[in-house]
Amino acid sequence: MSSRNRVTSALHVVLVFCCVAGSAAMASDLDEAIRKVRMGTLVVEAEPGVKVRVEQLRHEFWFGAALANHPFSGRMAAEDQARYREVFLANFNAAVTENALKWHVMEPRRGQVDYSVVDAILDWTEQHDIPLRGHNIFWGISNRVQSWQKDLDDDALRQVVKARALDVGARYRGRFVEYDLNNEMIHGNYYEERLGPAITRDMAVWVRQGDPDAVLYLNDYDILTGRRLDDYVAHIRGLLEQGVPIGGIGVQGHLHGDSFDPAVLQSSLARLAEFDLPIVVTEFNFPGQRSKHYNQRDVRLSDEEEQAKAEAIVDYYRICFAQPAVTGILMWGFWEGANWIPQSSLYRRDWSPTPAAEAYRDLVFRQWWTTWRGQTDAQGRCEVRAFYGRHRLTVGDREIVVSLKRPEQTKHVSFR
Repeated sequence: MSSRNRVTSALHVVLVFCCVAGSAAMASDLDEAIRKVRMGTLVVEAEPGVKVRVEQLRHEFWFGAALANHPFSGRMAAEDQARYREVFLANFNAAVTENALKWHVMEPRRGQVDYSVVDAILDWTEQHDIPLRGHNIFWGISNRVQSWQKDLDDDALRQVVKARALDVGARYRGRFVEYDLNNEMIHGNYYEERLGPAITRDMAVWVRQGDPDAVLYLNDYDILTGRRLDDYVAHIRGLLEQGVPIGGIGVQGHLHGDSFDPAVLQSSLARLAEFDLPIVVTEFNFPGQRSKHYNQRDVRLSDEEEQAKAEAIVDYYRICFAQPAVTGILMWGFWEGANWIPQSSLYRRDWSPTPAAEAYRDLVFRQWWTTWRGQTDAQGRCEVRAFYGRHRLTVGDREIVVSLKRPEQTKHVSFR
């Protein structure tokens, strides 16, 4: 080997070592942040020397997914419908309506409102204690606005917007945990163009006339890639200055390609966190819309691509879980049979798990899951570090379910 080749080879080894070392350091920092941000302490008091078991039942953090219309509209094969619901419950603790609540889906023709799918989804999620996001009340992208609305004059348009806000707020009062108020406003805002800059505040006021406790989120895309972050920050600031009651910041996760930039994701989340509002990653697909496979529904990922996808999803979730302001991540589809980017699914069409499904489950239900066995000390006490959420505590032959919440950090449970 020539001296030049030896130098090149050595330089390659150094670069690879630096990348691996850098990734390891980043992972270590994230794990430490996760322990600090996502774990508290359960203090159990009982008789000295008694056996104690702590088993986590559910995370406080939302590990969720979108619910498609078909499994709740009678337009899916019974076997797939049952499997869809079963797999959802086995993997996720929060949900969002994918299409059911969208105005153009509910009321394609004026005065003919179909509540049936929204009602069915709400009934099912409530039955299983699944918090549900309402996506979305309004969507002002021009091609998502019904033609019958565009035919109205400004006064009539304002009245139907008000009626929609009041209807959703009052009909579903207290049932949706939060809503996306007016979707993707930095990319298009038909209602503002027609009705003026105060319309967003008016929308919020009208929804809250129907439901005074409604939590209203903004929601937009190309933010976590950094491309529209400045625009979004300015938009949020402007709405807050107007007095719009923003309850949280939604950031979609569609616009990544076959990889993503971890540093940009971290910095984007950190910048949004400066608003001191909860952040939800509302619509996550990986690979995303900038993938070479986007819009090629019949193309399957290679084994190597599936493994890279699994690793990327783990990295993405670690970064989000380590950011204190983030309260949840919701996948925009988890099964190839009902996912607008099939390659981003955790489960194939035949319901077999992809490597990403296995990696996701290992992360959420093993690495970030509390299972502890031990006993109380001579003073009848033990302290268990646990992820925030719901836990079953068993002491001897007695059992209790408790919730350890992030604001409290420490929870005392007495069996005396």
